[in-house]
Amino acid sequence: MALLQPVTRPVNPRFSSGPCAKPPTWTLDKLSNAWLGRSHRAQGGKDKLKSAIEITRQVLNVPEEYKIGIVPASDTGAFEMAMWNLLGERPVEMAVWESFGAGWATDVVKQLRIEATVHEAGYGQIVDMAGLNWDHDVCFTWNGTTSGVCLPSGDVIPDDRAGLTLCDATSAAFAVDLPWNKLDVTTFSWQKVLGGEAAHGVLILSPRAVARLEAYTPSWPLPKIFRLTKAGKLIDGIFTGATINTPSMLCVEDYLFALEWAASVGGLEGLKDRANRNAQAIWDFCMSNDWVDNLAQDPATRSVTSVCLKFTDPMIKDGAAFAKAVAKRLDVEGIAFDINAYRDAPPGLRIWCGATVETSDIEAILPWLSWAYQTEFEALSQAE
Repeated sequence: MALLQPVTRPVNPRFSSGPCAKPPTWTLDKLSNAWLGRSHRAQGGKDKLKSAIEITRQVLNVPEEYKIGIVPASDTGAFEMAMWNLLGERPVEMAVWESFGAGWATDVVKQLRIEATVHEAGYGQIVDMAGLNWDHDVCFTWNGTTSGVCLPSGDVIPDDRAGLTLCDATSAAFAVDLPWNKLDVTTFSWQKVLGGEAAHGVLILSPRAVARLEAYTPSWPLPKIFRLTKAGKLIDGIFTGATINTPSMLCVEDYLFALEWAASVGGLEGLKDRANRNAQAIWDFCMSNDWVDNLAQDPATRSVTSVCLKFTDPMIKDGAAFAKAVAKRLDVEGIAFDINAYRDAPPGLRIWCGATVETSDIEAILPWLSWAYQTEFEALSQAE
């Protein structure tokens, strides 16, 4: 007997963890003022890029002495640029608790071949950050997009550290408080929490990071697209809108709209509140249903953006196939797109709860999640 479907549907079924949902007031005509068919180095183009940097600083409360640059190749390009320019002056501590952090560790150990200690925690757990040597450089992801596990705060990072902190904050920026005095390098892509168009990264450097750049030259060659210094000095134009290569001014216009929307909902505090309410709706759902749980084991380390779930019923033998079937059923029904767990993560679901998602849409998919689970579980029971 077929189970009755819920009645209420989400207005927007887009819950992908990247690229993420556009801001709810977004329409295509918001891009009509884009600087198209003109050089990005002409005054109008430079003004757009500089404005994107300045509004980013305002919304994220980045200190004036920190440098903000728009760079190519999304968060990956920004973080690789930081590692290739800054690391190698001293040993490195790599903190890994999800797929992208593991990728950074591989690059440091196998590509740059720097003396490194890799600290690794399984999916759903987090590295003991207090056990790191902060006189070394430390690389970590603030929020594990593929694991749903994040740092609860930056308190563990010492103010008197000798090394630099390199933080991949791509699914944390615009959703949590980032303690800038604890972070020397911070990277993100605007395609995550603000739902911008892809392929551009943002690189934020503290004065300590700039000092390292100007005092240290890596032993390996740097591709032109990675170079942040010239003749031992920071290429300051990168941080005022003179990008290393040609950016998409259509994407820049899209980001400018997202920043303006962020300001309209209360800036960082408003964005945090929206993400917190979204995540809490799912956490409450998990508390009320014994067949599903948060992948993050410690509530203090649960992500409020990339919320990762696992099915807990021991009757489910092939967790990957079951999770895929549930996600596909919701996709076919037009209820929730792109919510299967990341390919390297444990089987389950991953629901994006960042600020561009409406809480009413999160609440609308939850009865459907129960329906899809029960439908697939009944089919599984009949097959056995």
